[in-house]
Amino acid sequence: MRLDRLDPFAARHHGLVNLHAAQRLGVSRSAWYRAVASNQLELLYPNVARVWGAPTTFPQRALAAVWASGAHALASHRTSARLWGVERPDGDPLEVLISTPGPHPRTSGVVVHRPRDLLDLRPIMRFNVPTTNPLRMLLDLGAVDPDAVEAAMIDMLSAKIVSPAALRSTLFRHARRGRTGVTAYRQAIESWMGDELPPDSVLEAKMGRLIERFRLPPMQFHAIVIGFEVDFLVVGTNIVLECDGWAEHGLNRDQFEFDRMRNGELVAAGYVIVPFTWRMLTSDPKKVADRIRRAVGHWRRQPS
Repeated sequence: MRLDRLDPFAARHHGLVNLHAAQRLGVSRSAWYRAVASNQLELLYPNVARVWGAPTTFPQRALAAVWASGAHALASHRTSARLWGVERPDGDPLEVLISTPGPHPRTSGVVVHRPRDLLDLRPIMRFNVPTTNPLRMLLDLGAVDPDAVEAAMIDMLSAKIVSPAALRSTLFRHARRGRTGVTAYRQAIESWMGDELPPDSVLEAKMGRLIERFRLPPMQFHAIVIGFEVDFLVVGTNIVLECDGWAEHGLNRDQFEFDRMRNGELVAAGYVIVPFTWRMLTSDPKKVADRIRRAVGHWRRQPS
C-alpha cells in the first residue's frame, strides 16, 4: 500500500491522519489496519494515527484527542487554555467538549465534558485544532482550575485576544444558577477590572470627598500643564495626580506610549507625578491621601 498519498494531509495536521481522511484519500479500511499492524502508522487512538517521523507536539496531542472523541468534539478547558497561549503544567489532562447528544467513543486518557451550557460553542481553529473560543475557555477553566482564571484572563487581555467589554458580556450571557466556572470568572473580572475609571463627574466627586475628609490642599481637575491635560494639579504646587485604570491604560498600546511621552515631558519640566488607581481610591482612600500629603510636604521643604 502506498501511504505517500497521506503525507500532504498529515503535514497540515501535525503529522496525524485518521481513518476517515485516509478513506477519502483512497486508502481502504483493510489497508489502514495492515499499515497499523505492520507499524507503518503509529496508532495513538482507535482510528487516529501518527505518521512515523512526525515530531510529538502539544497541538498534535490535542488534535488526536479531539479526533478520537468523535464528530463535533472541541479542545476545551485546560487544553484550550494552553492552545490559546496560557502557560499550563505538562501534567494537565487532555480535555475535550462534546455538545451533541448520542454515543461517542470513550478514549483512554482524555477527559470528556458534556456541558449543559451550549452557548458560544462555534469552533475556533488554533494551530489547526478545533477549539473553544477564548471567552468560553476562561469560563470552562474556572470549572476545573478556578485559581488559574485570573492569570489566564490577564494573558488574554494583554495579548488583546479579548476585551474588557467582551469579558463582561460573556459573564452576563453565561451567568446561570449551577453554571460551574462563573464564580471564578466573575472574581477575576472584579479583581482586574474593578479599577476601570468611572465617569469624570464620579472621579471628581470622589476626590472632592477625599480632600474634605483628609484636609488636603485644593486641586484643579483636568488642569492643563505645559500643554498636556492631567487628572489633577495640586493648586500652587508642581504636583500632578494621575488616576489610572487597568483597562484604560494597561492594554491600549497607543495610550500607553502617549502617557509615557507626556509623563516624561512633565518630569523634565520639573513636575512630580503621583499615581494611584481607582481601586486604591475607593478601597484605601487613606493610603492615597497619605501619599499626596507626603508629596506636598516634600515639595514644601524644597528651596524655591
